[in-house]
Amino acid sequence: MPRLLLLLLLSALVPFGAHAQSVALSGVAGGKALLTVDASAPRFLSPGQSHQGVKLLATQGESATVEVNGQKQTLRVGDAPVSVGRVLPPSGGAQRVVLTADGQGHFMPPGQINGRAVQFMVDTGASQVILSESDARRINLSFEQGQPVRVSTANGNATGYSVRLSSVKVGDVLAYDVAAIVLPQAMPFVLLGNSFLTRFQMQRVNDQLTLEKR
Repeated sequence: MPRLLLLLLLSALVPFGAHAQSVALSGVAGGKALLTVDASAPRFLSPGQSHQGVKLLATQGESATVEVNGQKQTLRVGDAPVSVGRVLPPSGGAQRVVLTADGQGHFMPPGQINGRAVQFMVDTGASQVILSESDARRINLSFEQGQPVRVSTANGNATGYSVRLSSVKVGDVLAYDVAAIVLPQAMPFVLLGNSFLTRFQMQRVNDQLTLEKR
């Protein structure tokens, strides 16, 4: 067998569309990508080829760029799940979470983005979830593939990246396909903005904030 770079590592699962179609990048070999669509048998695709609605655009190193329903996404072997398009959450799961304010009146719940641990701060003034590039790299979020956006910060204007998060978890509640912005400056926590919060009815009583799914 010729020398092939076959990287059969942890799969990067990508849920697509209203039927939660999933695509797994299991490896890259000789310019081809080994993809598994839903529960079908794995198949090697060359750039330009399609399988069950998933088109392979290109491969590079340990990554592959695919297109589904006109939307592009770069997958990396071993990355945490990412999403493209509208995702329906699975049935079941917690419907609400109760947060308690700290001594300064801030709600600082630990949580997860794409299954990776982060420290949140609830910010109803933020339109989206906002995280730093350092946090994005730590959780293996491929933010460079997002849409560049100009944002105004306390330190002046900066260029960030608009991305979609596969999942955001606080306590036992989950939200899927959440809009976020990655900023270059360092931040001590991730701002939990309205792209997540508006999925819930919010009620504050004294030092407790209840988020209940709409």
